[in-house]
Amino acid sequence: MKILNLYAGIGGNRKLWGDEHEITAVEMDENIATVYQDHFPNDKVVVGDAHQYLLEHHKEFDFIWASPPCQSHSSFRQNIGVRYRGVQPVYPDMKLYQEIIFLQNNFEGQYVVENVRPYYPPLIKPSFELDRHLFWSNIEVEPKKFDRPKIRSAQIPELQRFLGYDLSGYKLPNKRQVLRNCVQPLVGQYILDCAAVIA
Repeated sequence: MKILNLYAGIGGNRKLWGDEHEITAVEMDENIATVYQDHFPNDKVVVGDAHQYLLEHHKEFDFIWASPPCQSHSSFRQNIGVRYRGVQPVYPDMKLYQEIIFLQNNFEGQYVVENVRPYYPPLIKPSFELDRHLFWSNIEVEPKKFDRPKIRSAQIPELQRFLGYDLSGYKLPNKRQVLRNCVQPLVGQYILDCAAVIA
């Protein structure tokens, strides 16, 4: 299967996908892309704008995973940060919904768009929810429970053990945030397995 992994981060969702697929990952941050490439040397890694890459290359793939930045949609940022900690409110980043609508209407393969539960009612109804994340997809995915550490309080060593990464050799400005941004590997594997069954 030809897979496009957008907003790839260090590859939490991709970690258990194995090496039998042809995977292209797109990540804007060059330092984070380096971590991804070191862990998945057989993948093609593009340092660039995932939103634009999707528009230009979607027809080249069988399966697309997109995890657009979630901070502007986050209920924690809005309900705790903005209301109680003086964090500046921001517009929700509408790339999330642009990509959902674009894939729904223009992509013939299988897709998943992942994001956090927003602080507002979702503008497009999600297809399913797993591990406290919402997913918009054309894949049939049954509910499943996943264990995880308490993400708000978990520190770098615990997150590294849980996700199976060691970032000690990398200079990243906020390793804890990079780890917290990962979709847990078992969730990524479960969804891809569902896609493979249907394909």
